[in-house]
Amino acid sequence: MRTIGLIGGMSWESTAQYYRLLNELTRERLGGLHSAKCVLYSVDFAEIERLQAAGRWAEAGEVLAGAARALAAAGADLLLICTNTMHKVADQVAAAVDVPLLHLADTTAEAVRAAGLGRVGLLGTAFTMEQDFYRGRLAGHGLEVLVPDAPGRALVHRVIYQELCLGVVREESRAAYREVIAGLVARGAEGVVLGCTEIELLVGPADSPVPLFPTTALHARAAVDAALTADDAALADDDAALADG
Repeated sequence: MRTIGLIGGMSWESTAQYYRLLNELTRERLGGLHSAKCVLYSVDFAEIERLQAAGRWAEAGEVLAGAARALAAAGADLLLICTNTMHKVADQVAAAVDVPLLHLADTTAEAVRAAGLGRVGLLGTAFTMEQDFYRGRLAGHGLEVLVPDAPGRALVHRVIYQELCLGVVREESRAAYREVIAGLVARGAEGVVLGCTEIELLVGPADSPVPLFPTTALHARAAVDAALTADDAALADDDAALADG
């Protein structure tokens, strides 16, 4: 298995989900006691959030680029930025290393297209919902992207930073997100992209009348697919045969 490099900590709540999913999916694919080969560089999110709020994206990008260089030096064969918002600096991070970067928006768009959908709602931080770095990437795959109205965007953003990033999950916020999702569906959304890695801590399929696209889970699955080779599948078959005696 190739080694997966994780640029995490934004927030660590969702990075923990990445780690869990990568290992569960690897065990699912290979069986037995197999787990994911991965290395993690976890940044201080308070530092990154200050740079985001100040619009100092190039500086934030250099922090992540430094993390990418450290992961490459540690033996990572592919990289994940474990946050949707910081894909704003994905090109800067990718340019810092020779290791391929698996772009979260691309894996999400591929899942939406595979489901046969063309118009999706997008929930995320204000940066993700309002700026073009993410919406434009989805649109580049032929998708029409809808975002909530201004009050809805403010609510979604506030819950992410003031609750979910701190590990706080409130039923009132789940109900509010359901209303935002219903509004997107009423405007024609055929599915909804959970475009912030923390949102999956709050809402799931039961909270939406249309399919949800959980970006953390999709990104993790794509990473495991990219990390495994035909030889890995053969190893799993050999292990199964040994287990059977």
